[in-house]
Amino acid sequence: MALRLDGKKNIVAEVSRIAEKAISVVAANYAGLTVAQMTDLRQSARRSGVRVQVVRNTLARRAFEGTSFACMNEALVGPLVLAFSVSDPGAAARLMKEFSKKFEKLSVKALSIDGKFYLANDLDRLASLPTRDEAIAQLMGVMKAPVEKFVRTLAAPHAKLVRTFAALRDQKLAG
Repeated sequence: MALRLDGKKNIVAEVSRIAEKAISVVAANYAGLTVAQMTDLRQSARRSGVRVQVVRNTLARRAFEGTSFACMNEALVGPLVLAFSVSDPGAAARLMKEFSKKFEKLSVKALSIDGKFYLANDLDRLASLPTRDEAIAQLMGVMKAPVEKFVRTLAAPHAKLVRTFAALRDQKLAG
């Protein structure tokens, strides 16, 4: 059944709204996947906070106009599924990387993050980005290290003095 103009406008508006909020997008060729595999992909995407859309390429190009993902327009060729990551920049890439290993017919074609276009071979770099919680934990570890070292340095003379007195005590008790 062909889409009418109103339906196309609604799709473009919805994809454009998602694209404006998204941090990154991954486009993958889904030709050859079964309905059950696509359903599995969509369910995993919902659990990881990724929006998955299958849209005609011409409608996706129109939706990307005026967004940071306009750089992907040339790569939108063939049957593509678009995975938008709204809160975590690497979530869509991790999802697509996992599913491309699981289903060989799913192949990533292009990705974009923050207005920059990347080819499929950069998927691993984007997928390896830490989540927000991991990044905060890493930052806290870096911020905490100098303070811990300072405290250990301040405590070292006292600990050495205590060990010296303990050694003297043990020497007097033994002798």
